[in-house]
Amino acid sequence: MPYYVVLSTLTDDGRETLKERPERILEVNQEIEKMGVKVLQQYAVLGPYDFVNIVEAPDNITVMKMSVELGSRGTVQLMTLPAIPVEELISNLKG
Repeated sequence: MPYYVVLSTLTDDGRETLKERPERILEVNQEIEKMGVKVLQQYAVLGPYDFVNIVEAPDNITVMKMSVELGSRGTVQLMTLPAIPVEELISNLKG
C-alpha cells in the first residue's frame, strides 16, 4: 500500500482542543483509520508544523478524502506528500 507524509499545523481551535484534551490526537487516529488510512508513525515537532505523520492508504483518493474531512473541521491544516520507500525508488530506477 502507498505511504504518505502528512504535515499538520493546528489552528487556534486545534491548539485549544489539544490543551484541554490531549488524548484527542489518538481519537482522531482511530477516526482516520475508519476512513481507510492507517497511522504508522506520528511525531509532535517544533517549527512550522506541529505534527509529522507517516500514514498508509490504498490510494490518493482515500488520503484526499481524509484531508478534506479533517481540514473541514477547522482545527488543523494539512500538507500531504506521497512517499516512495528508497528501496522501491532504486528498484524502479534500475528497472
